[in-house]
Amino acid sequence: MSAKINSNYVENYAKEFSKQICDQYFSQKKYMTGHEIITLSPSPQVNFFIIKTIFEAWQLELEKLKSSPYFDYRDKSVHEALKDFMNVLSRTIKIERSYFEPLIIQAVIDSITLAVDPLAFFSHEFDKVQNNEVNQSLKDNKKYYKWHNNLVFNLIDKAGLEQSKQAYKDALKLNFSNQKGSLEDYRILLNSMGQIRFIDYDEVVIKEIKTENQEKETVSEEKPIQEQPPKEIIKQEIEKANTFVKETPSHPQSNESIESNDEFENDEEEFLLENVPTLKQGVAASTANAIDPLQAWAKFETEEYSIMKGTIKELSESVGLNQRFMFTKELFDGNPDLMRHALKSIDNCESFVEAINLINERFVGELKWEKNSDVVVEFLQLVFRKFDQKD
Repeated sequence: MSAKINSNYVENYAKEFSKQICDQYFSQKKYMTGHEIITLSPSPQVNFFIIKTIFEAWQLELEKLKSSPYFDYRDKSVHEALKDFMNVLSRTIKIERSYFEPLIIQAVIDSITLAVDPLAFFSHEFDKVQNNEVNQSLKDNKKYYKWHNNLVFNLIDKAGLEQSKQAYKDALKLNFSNQKGSLEDYRILLNSMGQIRFIDYDEVVIKEIKTENQEKETVSEEKPIQEQPPKEIIKQEIEKANTFVKETPSHPQSNESIESNDEFENDEEEFLLENVPTLKQGVAASTANAIDPLQAWAKFETEEYSIMKGTIKELSESVGLNQRFMFTKELFDGNPDLMRHALKSIDNCESFVEAINLINERFVGELKWEKNSDVVVEFLQLVFRKFDQKD
């Protein structure tokens, strides 16, 4: 999984990708806003890394303010006022092209690095902070890591872990060694970026050359799936989803393969409702297991998430292909019809609270969701982005 990156190709690709995005966006608008960054490109990782860079810039500005010897920034009222100020700033992002284009370039480079060489990426993230700040950095940035995040999530507040960077790096290497066989192929992760600008997977990495005296394995040795062309990889994943779809007389196309993401955008509401499995009645989530809509809203309305509110119009049309596979497998018992029905039902809700109550009543208890799991949190984050109002 981990491979040496062709930095020259990646940098040139990032510049071309950024130019294409900016040419299209800034031909009609003068400024980029926070709401539009979240859905700027088909790659959620690129979008979130842009937000991460902006958030880090806020933190630097805040540290500059705190460095003044004339004011007590430890005072509670000052702390609260600064927090309110940062929240206001987060809602009023306004960036000209000359300042924004470098942000995309760096976000693309970081995304490719994370996809291809997660060990190097996270090690570099550790190096960017002080020795005793690695844990807090992981906490602050957890929400921005959409790929290979299992390599670092269990390091947060890990009991007994020393506060040195080396301790975290050693733990990261151990996680990588244990998980490398299950890490998602970088070509699948980068496929969404190819929708904007063609990405040559043969150029992204520098392949090792075998010599007569030393056998060197290629970067694709860890997972047989990597030996196949990227289109075949995606096709196989889509075909897996097809195995979940039942053949029904009322829908003669249900036994055909899904050729593209258009299958997931099916608007045949009657077929969807007729064929979705009926959940058992009376298995709503218990009080202990139910998701608290007020707590969930408060969590996502922090300064990091506030700019995302209301950025999705229709959930049924906004969930990415990789997310659909993940949600189908982890949350909806491998049944894509059930997931599409859930998304349609949530789209019909009038508020965030109504949507969460629906989720509690129909899915959390029956499908045994773990409300604090990463996949449930990611699903709820999308629901949050659907609604402007809490109730």
